[in-house]
Amino acid sequence: MAQETLPDRSPATEPGAAPGAGAPRGRFGRLRRGLRSGGRAGWPRTLLAVAAGLLMWPAFPPIDLTPLAPVGVALLTLAVLGRSARTGAWLAFLAGAAFFVPVLEGISRIGPDGWIILSLVQAAYFLPLGAGIAMVARLPGWPVWTAALWVGEELIRGRVPFGGFPWARLAFSQTATPLTPYASLGGAPLVTFLTALIGGLLACAAVAVHRARSRRARPPEEDAAETPGTRRALIPAAVCLAAVGAVVGGGLLIPTPTEGRPVTVAVVQGNVPRLGLDFLGQRKAVLDNHVKATHELAERVRAGRLAKPELVVWPENASDLDPYTEPDAYTAIDGAVKDIGVPVLVGALTDTPDGEKVENRGIVWDPSTGPGDYYVKRHPVPFGEYLPFRDILTKLITRFERIPRDFAKGDRSGVMGLGPVDIGDVICFEVAYDKEVRDVARGNLLVVQTNNATYGRTSLPPQQIAMSRLRAVEHGRTILVAATSGISAIVAPDGRMVDRSREFVPAVRVAAVPARTARTASDRLGEAPEWALALLGLGAVCAAAWTARKNEGN
Repeated sequence: MAQETLPDRSPATEPGAAPGAGAPRGRFGRLRRGLRSGGRAGWPRTLLAVAAGLLMWPAFPPIDLTPLAPVGVALLTLAVLGRSARTGAWLAFLAGAAFFVPVLEGISRIGPDGWIILSLVQAAYFLPLGAGIAMVARLPGWPVWTAALWVGEELIRGRVPFGGFPWARLAFSQTATPLTPYASLGGAPLVTFLTALIGGLLACAAVAVHRARSRRARPPEEDAAETPGTRRALIPAAVCLAAVGAVVGGGLLIPTPTEGRPVTVAVVQGNVPRLGLDFLGQRKAVLDNHVKATHELAERVRAGRLAKPELVVWPENASDLDPYTEPDAYTAIDGAVKDIGVPVLVGALTDTPDGEKVENRGIVWDPSTGPGDYYVKRHPVPFGEYLPFRDILTKLITRFERIPRDFAKGDRSGVMGLGPVDIGDVICFEVAYDKEVRDVARGNLLVVQTNNATYGRTSLPPQQIAMSRLRAVEHGRTILVAATSGISAIVAPDGRMVDRSREFVPAVRVAAVPARTARTASDRLGEAPEWALALLGLGAVCAAAWTARKNEGN
């Protein structure tokens, strides 16, 4: 798979053209020439890069046109092929901006400025990605190296800064496709790698077909002599397409076992009074909704209309009233738990002992003994649940006054006993992080407590459900997603949706699900596949740089 480049027809590279001939001189002349030609990249490649980002966007929920993810990767690769590292970086940034702005549109609910800034910051991670693709595309076997670079980009983006922002990874577009089972082998990074590899192979096939068509366009007398060469030029395309088929077919052969001890569970979605940030000011109404839904569940169980659950899960922010210090909140929660008669995982906000910060807790509430073990969210959201550089930013952006106190960071795993099983609890944003979910996969069931009211009826709740589906396969665990306003769901260990709620309605979901103990290969390998693939991409960049320097010296 040696590199082949598409022809560049920009005016600056036409044979025999004098640089700048007939063009206005000076700064404005250069600007006008740049606008006409599309800069160093040229308009065809610039538009191709933008199209790549726009095509990747609908691969994600709620649109779910999943094949468009590798197609978008292929278009970006074609745009970057044959360009310098600097031009490749710029083209990838354009693709990133065209992708992140629509895929993160739900962030606009907290302000259009925050949405655009976050999207452009995420697009900036594509700068080294594009530069790296431009470099490694000069090496044999370049579809493999370009795919490894995508893993490296996501590794950095998911860690730096402030713990990173791993939303909208390529893997999260492939949560119900033939690539999904690969998550049980190498986690989300392996799914990202294979998605990008398919894109690279498609790009390689397109280059080979373009080369063959160029041969056929030669004069008849030359074409006869070149017929064998034309046919040989199509061999790489056939090999690439066969490799795509092997990757897709291989996923279908990976087993996703679902057996396990059956446990009857209930997920409660109490709903919130109305959309928007103001719902936090209606704390008692939100708590009352979840208390009421649990009492109704108990009534339906006593009437024989529903099987009695062995455990119940409430969402994040089900009680923004601290049950340890607010007697009314304690009494309401305790009454609901006693009525259903089984342990309930209660999402609540509590004060730290010094009163300076807030803890986002999942509390195991027993019908006999009351509140017991608990998990504190370990990865609070920067600029949402805590404010870096508080003294400076609050003076510049008045909206940050809505975060009067920072959320404390938990320091221990969310594996806790809840009724007859051990659960692994993560809260909201944490489901996007490999490490946080892997750490609690020792539990028999996984739980995602979330509060999506601010982002309701945007793309973000279905994207979060998609992440949960991938995590279920990755760790071979049933996942219970409890959301204050939706989407709440029960996901089987093979990623299948057992049940789900609509948004902004009260809902209770009850089902018998398998509680499992077996570990997946992904659990055992941990971070190793991600680091190995990222280092593979870095090694390819180093090899490409060394090769380029060697060629310059000859």
